[in-house]
Amino acid sequence: MSLSANAVILMFLMVLCLTVLSNAIELTFELDDNAKECFYEDVDKDEEITLEYQVISGGKYDVDVFIEDPKGQVIYKETKKQYDAFDHTTNLKGTYKFCFSNEFSTFTHKVVYFDFIKGEEDPFARDVGAHITVLTQLETSCVTIHEALKTVIEYQTHHRLREAKGRARAERLNEKIQWWSLGEFCLILGIGLTQVLVLRSFFTDNKQKQSTKI
Repeated sequence: MSLSANAVILMFLMVLCLTVLSNAIELTFELDDNAKECFYEDVDKDEEITLEYQVISGGKYDVDVFIEDPKGQVIYKETKKQYDAFDHTTNLKGTYKFCFSNEFSTFTHKVVYFDFIKGEEDPFARDVGAHITVLTQLETSCVTIHEALKTVIEYQTHHRLREAKGRARAERLNEKIQWWSLGEFCLILGIGLTQVLVLRSFFTDNKQKQSTKI
């Protein structure tokens, strides 16, 4: 492969990385009890934004969520929601604020995943098919790889969330089983000690009666 072809591939990979980094924010974070976490993003007018979120672990897997526009008006609000997706086309240019609140909970903290996307992804290759050259074939291959990678990332994210949620539930179930086992052990121990004391009281009463007769 020639030097120019390597340069083209490198350029496409850089464009891909910049596109992914600039248009999407993906984060998993811990939200303490009685706490609120807010995030800010600069968005242009008439730009589409998408917020997807899911509570992975903690309590009843619920959280309060709201989004405010640059003027402070609430454009989205949900209370005690486990997961949701919200699409909106902005009317104002400025800094948009989206917050996750766990202020209604006084004991349990939550682990929350969210994916914030602004704007539509630019075409990876704008003029594929406009001319039949080696470069067009390379562009076509890059577009195919790009779309396949996006699908793989979506599947990986989906399965990571399911795995994390399943692991959290398994850990909670394991903890409950341990406490239940400890309770059963204490109950059995208490019953055994009670039976021993009752049996000892029978023999003690017999000895006292015999001593009284003598």
